[in-house]
Amino acid sequence: MAASAAADLSQIVKAYDVRGVVPDQWDESLAELLGAAFVQVTGADAIVVGHDMRPSSPGLSAAFARGATGRGADVTLIGLCSTDQLYFASGHLGLPGAMFTASHNPAQYNGIKMCRAGAAPVGQDTGLGEIRALVESWIASGAPAPVPTAGSVTERDTLDEYAAHLLSLVDLSTIRPLKVVVDAGNGMGGHTVPTVFAALPIELVPMYFELDGTFPNHEANPLDPKNIVDLQARVRAEGADIGLAFDGDADRCFVVDERGEGVSPSAITALVAARELAKHPGGTVIHNLITSWSVPEVVREHGGAPVRTRVGHSFIKEEMARTGAIFGGEHSAHYYFRDFWNADTGMLAALHVLAALGTHGKPLSDLVARYDRYAGSGEINSTVADQTARTAAVREAFAAREGITVDTLDGLTVSDTNWWFNLRPSNTEPLLRLNVEARDEATMKAVRDEVLALVRDA
Repeated sequence: MAASAAADLSQIVKAYDVRGVVPDQWDESLAELLGAAFVQVTGADAIVVGHDMRPSSPGLSAAFARGATGRGADVTLIGLCSTDQLYFASGHLGLPGAMFTASHNPAQYNGIKMCRAGAAPVGQDTGLGEIRALVESWIASGAPAPVPTAGSVTERDTLDEYAAHLLSLVDLSTIRPLKVVVDAGNGMGGHTVPTVFAALPIELVPMYFELDGTFPNHEANPLDPKNIVDLQARVRAEGADIGLAFDGDADRCFVVDERGEGVSPSAITALVAARELAKHPGGTVIHNLITSWSVPEVVREHGGAPVRTRVGHSFIKEEMARTGAIFGGEHSAHYYFRDFWNADTGMLAALHVLAALGTHGKPLSDLVARYDRYAGSGEINSTVADQTARTAAVREAFAAREGITVDTLDGLTVSDTNWWFNLRPSNTEPLLRLNVEARDEATMKAVRDEVLALVRDA
């Protein structure tokens, strides 16, 4: 097993995954070491491995599998898949898993999302730090010799099983025919959508379903408004009922209504929460602190218990496990389901929206209006020289005002009866991220502009 002497793992091992430029920051020799370390740290005697459509993904995933079998673990290769399809395989087969993807990052990037059996996340504090340390020790002093009996490699296609499981969780038997435009962004939605939607009364209008990890049409990152412009135009041109946009590894799903207007992920979180609470009365629903006020309101209105967390999937999944929550949502369009091993799946959220729309009888804009109650700014990034000083200046400007509430669960959240804002530092860039919400558009804009002036006019 060759060691990557030049590798700097501090640059590619992030809080939740491995991610970096191939081959500049990591390559197949490092992937092999990571596979060996993954098996050693998890103690697994068998694992499941999948990959996305990036040009480097087949080679990297095969190298990871070699490292794993070299430590005696059997490997099930499921080949091309979405990230939530890998989570399904991990949960369904009861095996730790590794998904090779860099999600929405540009083509030259690749990465690994790892999990323990049952799709339990592997992050910096739950094994990823140990994996990094072990690989660094091997690079410094030499990788261990293979075990006497190597593991075996088998291939298995889990796409049909994945689709069947998702469809078993949502009743779509009585929906009306719908015209649905789907922008897969040349990512893994082009692989999963045709199978999942095949049996539904849907006229599917596909956009960019060709699997192409060079992303020739637009970045596979629908969180950026410029990447859903094509979808919005196509929905209007087709007279479609709904548009769906998936990111590169298809674990996130964004929704566009019949007018071509984007639907807030907070509104989708509230809609799905109401449906999950109808199945599981009194359940707990997790939401991060930049989701809309409407989310905890809708949860309480439907008899549920909302729980607020920090931003980030590790915090959501931790709270899901701790509280036994039935569902969790983030404003980044990650949606987590207890019925899906607490893992995130944009596809299951999309099926919930289709089920709700298909039995509503009116347009999607009418359906989501009940869940989209306030004016939001979306996330606004500002480059700053000193995140701490700028945040302190904003806090000082607001904290002494009458009726103001301040908390620091994740960055700085300042609330009034008519508005709130959250200002959070990026962990990887010299940025402050601002989200503002208010009871009306004018108030939202006034608060937004006041905070941005304090952040930027230093």
